[in-house]
Amino acid sequence: MKKFIAIYHAAPEAMAQMAEATPEQKAEGMKYWLAWKEKIGNALVDLGAPLVGGVAINPSGDKVNSSKQVSGYSIVQADDTEAAHALFDNHPHLSWHPTASIEIHECVEM
Repeated sequence: MKKFIAIYHAAPEAMAQMAEATPEQKAEGMKYWLAWKEKIGNALVDLGAPLVGGVAINPSGDKVNSSKQVSGYSIVQADDTEAAHALFDNHPHLSWHPTASIEIHECVEM
């Protein structure tokens, strides 16, 4: 099995909307994530977490706020890229805000 990392992207206004949600709204949203987790079963290596406050560090050591709009990650395993992509069909991240997207990368053994 190969590992893949999914990087979730969303615009700052989407992240602000999530931060301002009530505990009840957050719990309701998590129902969809937990259903996705159940659906893909052992293919899920790490459900991941929301990410905020990204900083880009350049070769000279300068640090600037990241402009990548990264909002979270998950790690899955699958036989190949197509199978990994299929795990994200109808993923809940894609339905919560029009700016939401998922970027999937294969983790290469070193």
